[in-house]
Amino acid sequence: MDEKLTVRHWCRISSGLVRKDGKIVMEDPSGKGTAFLASVYRRAGLNYPKFFKMDALSKAGFIASEVLLSDEDGRFVPREDRAVLLFSSSGCEADDINYRRTITDDNYYPSPSLFVYTLPNVVTGEIAIRNLYRGETSAFVLEHFDAEEIVRIVREAFEDSSTESALAGWIECPDDDNVDALLFLAEKGEGEELTSEYISQLFENK
Repeated sequence: MDEKLTVRHWCRISSGLVRKDGKIVMEDPSGKGTAFLASVYRRAGLNYPKFFKMDALSKAGFIASEVLLSDEDGRFVPREDRAVLLFSSSGCEADDINYRRTITDDNYYPSPSLFVYTLPNVVTGEIAIRNLYRGETSAFVLEHFDAEEIVRIVREAFEDSSTESALAGWIECPDDDNVDALLFLAEKGEGEELTSEYISQLFENK
């Protein structure tokens, strides 16, 4: 598509730091992984008990999306014009490993709570359910962070005339102690143009 796409807002979570549009939302130098995400959840005053049942990938996506959308008007109204497109390298590998342990144990007791998260696209579903989105939801596993590929796929989503905006970005949670996320809201209109150079800049700014 030739129409200009822009980044309206962005959220970066890494190394005990949460930022939105360049401003620090929360900082805890000793914060790590899912424990840090739980701390952000509590300090933000969120009330979504399902959060504590989520795996690390979904928790990271949930918190990043909550920060990203915190000032948006008209949330929690069903909409079909917003896509959710997330990218990762390890995907749900940590959940796959943990689930496999439950079926290779001598007691052989497959864990339903782990099985639920053995698909990398569960995080997109969690965000869509929370926000009542009914547009495209897709998860992509890449070898490594690739801003050009991310921007290309996000732009392709707008080829669908029903898509007016997209919540997109990178989430990497190889285990419960390591969380690295960059989510952004892309839309048609004025603002910082959505380019691979700009997304790379946001990602590298840890």
